[in-house]
Amino acid sequence: MHRTRLYRNGVMEKENFPPADISNYICEPDTLVWFDLCGPNEADLKTISEELGLHALAVEDAIHEHQRPKIDHYASHLFLTAYSVSLDRETATLATAEISAFITKNALVTVRQSDAFDVDALTQRWDAAGADLAGSGVAFLLHGLLDYVVDTHFEAIQTLDTDIEALEDELFAESVKDTTMQRRTYQLRKSLVILRRVVLPMREVVNTVLRRDLKIINETTMPYFQDVYDHVLRASEWTESLRDLIANIYETHLNLRGNRLNVIMKQVTSWAAIIAVPTAVTGWYGQNIPYPGFGHTSGLWTSVIVTVSLIALLYVLFKRKGWL
Repeated sequence: MHRTRLYRNGVMEKENFPPADISNYICEPDTLVWFDLCGPNEADLKTISEELGLHALAVEDAIHEHQRPKIDHYASHLFLTAYSVSLDRETATLATAEISAFITKNALVTVRQSDAFDVDALTQRWDAAGADLAGSGVAFLLHGLLDYVVDTHFEAIQTLDTDIEALEDELFAESVKDTTMQRRTYQLRKSLVILRRVVLPMREVVNTVLRRDLKIINETTMPYFQDVYDHVLRASEWTESLRDLIANIYETHLNLRGNRLNVIMKQVTSWAAIIAVPTAVTGWYGQNIPYPGFGHTSGLWTSVIVTVSLIALLYVLFKRKGWL
């Protein structure tokens, strides 16, 4: 599966033309080519690799999944690896989609191993770009790619932030299901760890693109890439703060569980002490030896009065101490 686009002077002229025509178009002045491959193997990349002079190590990284987000500088091109993300609100599960890109003077080749990466959303972003950015060559396509990837990071972080705030509100609820709370907390922490792995390296990626010696961006595109870099920094800082927050929520939850257990133990102990009073009194009066009131009605009333009085005394005492 492949998709192609041809831009000339910032205007898209052709789309989904045969990949065999790429070599003809990239030789023409003021042209820009985008070529997308989904699920390719080494043979699929061989032809385009020979035409664009792609480095063998970069081609190998593009084929093998689970690369670290990075940007490598080769003699004839740059090689980029990044991840878009999406979060399932119901399960708090974070899904990542890897994309690799070869960046030459007038061509961008993107490589995906699956349809998880939303290329349609990427092309819509290119179509919505202004004329000043669209006429800036390969920087135009690269900016759209990086901007889309970073925006998916932001959306996931915002959703996680909302879910973590809701988790905070549940901490002090009267009826909290510990199993549900623990499962939700664990899943959010797991998603944050995955998100952190793809967000933090993007600072280095965008910072490398901003280097003037690479000659990718010009004065027109510089503000756009600086805006992406600002978003990357905010996403990184936000991710770190959420990571600390979810750890504090987990610790607070454990402390609250311990406090609730202590309260329950005090209540049970207090009621046990109150119940022990009638047991002790009736046991005393159940002795087979003479005692004051033995064999008379007065002995019964004396035991009742002693039992009720001691129960009332213990109840008031425990109530004042907050044990009941």
